[in-house]
Amino acid sequence: MTGHIKAWNNEAKSWKGGYYSLDLLPPHLKKGRLLDAGCGGGKYALPLRMRGFDIIAADVSLNALKMTGERSASLDLDIGLLASNVYQMPFSDESFDVIWCYGVLQHLLLNERKSAISEFRRLLKKDGLLFIEVMGNGDMRYGGREVEPNTFSRKNGIIYHYFNITELEELLNGFSCMISESRKEKRFNGKSYTRHMISAVAKKIGSVL
Repeated sequence: MTGHIKAWNNEAKSWKGGYYSLDLLPPHLKKGRLLDAGCGGGKYALPLRMRGFDIIAADVSLNALKMTGERSASLDLDIGLLASNVYQMPFSDESFDVIWCYGVLQHLLLNERKSAISEFRRLLKKDGLLFIEVMGNGDMRYGGREVEPNTFSRKNGIIYHYFNITELEELLNGFSCMISESRKEKRFNGKSYTRHMISAVAKKIGSVL
């Protein structure tokens, strides 16, 4: 396991609670087997389980999995936990109805991102859905020590890649997809900054969104 992947075990120690938005998830979609690929501290796994999905939460960080396990237990939620990266997973083909991958691909190098998408395609059942959210290249956090185009390494060893829409479309080759982006202004110390996020909902080619 490379250094930028190992770095997440320490990073997880600083995470705090709170659940995040499931706005892209259609209201009628409530059942099925769902892989939370890169679950972190459970910020999506918990509300997705509350929604009705059968959840497998996977992460490279044992600290993150411990946090997810403790939070799910405190809410009496049954969530499966797995220590694994997202680009080489121990499941058979077509194992999942839904894959949720928010805030994860942006922390991988190019070959790892390609491998992850290939793995998601393998793991999804026919007509399965893939939900992705990544940071855009207009984000205020853009920058650092560049290791690949638009990809930077920070002092903590974490990798940050910043996407554009065309790049995400190309990465999702083999899927039909709907891609959207959001730009929100944040103010710090009297100055305005932009949070730029890009999201995708994708199906295998041959399915209709």
